[in-house]
Amino acid sequence: MLNDPLANVLSYISHHERLGRKEITVANNSNVIKKVLSILNENNYVGEYKEIEDGKGKLLNIFLLGNINKVGVIKPRFNVKKSDYEKFEKRFLPAKDFGLLIVSTSQGMMTHNQAKEKGLGGRLICYCY
Repeated sequence: MLNDPLANVLSYISHHERLGRKEITVANNSNVIKKVLSILNENNYVGEYKEIEDGKGKLLNIFLLGNINKVGVIKPRFNVKKSDYEKFEKRFLPAKDFGLLIVSTSQGMMTHNQAKEKGLGGRLICYCY
């Protein structure tokens, strides 16, 4: 049984990035996973992804670009105020202005830089650099 499908997808991506693969197919498919992948796609960490219909359900086919050094979920999902982003950047990212945190806010999922610009707090979902 999978306890955290997002964590499984991100660890699968990280593992296959290290192996040098260019394309992977994962069985986990949810709106949260698709939104995280679209944010990673916008920031050029992964390529495009598409849904593939097989007999049992929809699979996600993800194209890898080789730009990810490390990616993972943040557990527990910390609440973050609009003034506390720097503390979590120091904790999860290796350097200032390098990598991104994905935050779930009241206006949807976005990177921590977009949330800082809009003055929003939220819950930390994952990191990538």
